[in-house]
Amino acid sequence: MAAPRMKKNVRRPIGKKMAVKRLPPRGKVKPADMWDLSSLFPGESQWESALKEYEGRIAGYEPFRGRLGESAKLLGECLQFDSDLDRLGEKVAAYAFLRASEDQGDSAAQRMRGRFQHAATRASEAASFIRPEILEIDPHRLATMLESAELSPWRVAIERLVRHRPHTLGRAEEQLLAMQGQMSEASNQIFRQLTDADLKFGMIRDEKGERIELGHSSYSALLHSHDRRVRKTAFHQYYAQFEAHQHSLTAALDSSVQRDVYYAKARKYPSARDAALFADNVPVSVYDNLIESVHAHLPALYRYLEVRRRALKVKELHQYDTYVPLVEGVDKRRSWDVAVRTVLDSLGALGPEYRATLEQGLTSGRWCDRYPNAGKQSGAFSYGAFDTSPYILMNYQPQVLGHVFTLAHEAGHSMHSWYSARSQPFQYYNYTIFVAEVASTFNEQLLLDHMTRHARGAKEKAYFLSHAIDEIRGTIIRQTMFAEFEKITHKWVESGEPLTIQGLRAEYRKLLELYFGPDFVIDPQLELECLRIPHFYRAFYVYKYATGLSAAIALSRRVLNGGAAELDDYLGFLKGGCSKWPLDLLRGAGVDMEHRGPVDAAMNHFAALVDELDELL
Repeated sequence: MAAPRMKKNVRRPIGKKMAVKRLPPRGKVKPADMWDLSSLFPGESQWESALKEYEGRIAGYEPFRGRLGESAKLLGECLQFDSDLDRLGEKVAAYAFLRASEDQGDSAAQRMRGRFQHAATRASEAASFIRPEILEIDPHRLATMLESAELSPWRVAIERLVRHRPHTLGRAEEQLLAMQGQMSEASNQIFRQLTDADLKFGMIRDEKGERIELGHSSYSALLHSHDRRVRKTAFHQYYAQFEAHQHSLTAALDSSVQRDVYYAKARKYPSARDAALFADNVPVSVYDNLIESVHAHLPALYRYLEVRRRALKVKELHQYDTYVPLVEGVDKRRSWDVAVRTVLDSLGALGPEYRATLEQGLTSGRWCDRYPNAGKQSGAFSYGAFDTSPYILMNYQPQVLGHVFTLAHEAGHSMHSWYSARSQPFQYYNYTIFVAEVASTFNEQLLLDHMTRHARGAKEKAYFLSHAIDEIRGTIIRQTMFAEFEKITHKWVESGEPLTIQGLRAEYRKLLELYFGPDFVIDPQLELECLRIPHFYRAFYVYKYATGLSAAIALSRRVLNGGAAELDDYLGFLKGGCSKWPLDLLRGAGVDMEHRGPVDAAMNHFAALVDELDELL
């Protein structure tokens, strides 16, 4: 038997550097891989002219000041002037924002964005009289004015504004509340500065033995490591910093909740939650039904966690075991062209117009800025505007299969914008967040269905089933837990009970025990998760993720299993903009979010996916 070879220490030749793959500068990106902003402006000189026109028209508000109650004609003219200026400003803002996102180190583009923001602030100040003057018009007189033809395009907008009359104070009080704006953001700024700048998590070795800096993004990546030692070390090292600063973070969160309660009381809402849901005309029963429905279906989650524990071959399942992929060896590489073709093929149920429009946009229409470049904004987004093509920013990487789903998601937003802008007047085209996540996650559901049905073998099918399960777990179940936590903490403060670290940890542990079940091991550090969620500084927002995906699952099943009528209902929803209240738009599409049915159906779908995955594994 030959003696085993000893590994030699290989020295690299002096002066020879390892090749480093760097992102290309913006100037080196192929035009075909960049978005084409000419539907906004052909170039910077035209943008400059439009900005100058926008600034010059701001003075046009002054002749209307103090006169809006004189006649329906004058009020209609003012609202039309305001809408026209907003419409011009939207294009100017879009071009500046998109240019700045291409390369955040481009000082000229950043200056463009800053110049528009300055002009927009001036316009907002000049238009600030419109809302209070309308609210000061005698209700009977305003009702008579609304019957006139001059105000028919604005009737819905005015009626929505008048809903706020009981919650609007006098001019002096409103001015005082407005003056508190920057101060009211202090808790959020403190949280951001502390968690993004001051907390230092140190270095950690990954599964390859390489030392990397631990931070928010790398923490998420490390939890996907197949080396359990890496996951566990990352978890404990990460939360050690939150434990060291738990009292400061508690004070920041308490301040944020106190702010929400203060403004709700000042504006005479029954609660902070009522105040947050008022703008979308969503009753609190929708919020409560969501929580009750998820509670009823938690055994399906417990079953999934047991499937995960067995698949990972661990004795106990901890939080740091809940993100690592269950299926290895799946070919995840998809080129851009393959990704586009896959997304388009998955959306065939939405009809030829939808598919052809999106195909043109993702190819020759150049809606999408495809790949990373030096200085480009991270992540992905869709940016829609009334008079232009919708635009999509991607940082597409062919080896990341999740980016195919991201493309489908952002395409859903873009087609929502495309349909609403072509079906509604400017004042009613811009849809709300409550319905925005429906159109995007609807597309993801169609893509998941398509890729699961065309999976190349049991292993790939299991991979897509696992992806679908984790999507529901993260978007419906986890966000509902967060929503329940927000409900609890605001009730505490409204009853005069301040938030303390002991109280927060105890209450959050109860939620963890409820949502993860009796066989899940809850490390004490996980009680501190409530101190690191940035969404809690924008209260009563996360529930929309859960209701959005629930509605999307219900509607996608309805369209896939239905015919022309079901498709027309869904396309009508996309065309609706904000012409109706969000719940009414969804009812028209075929789903009633005021009842538990859609969430129950989504959770039943989750349970079926778990059963199917268990059989494959």
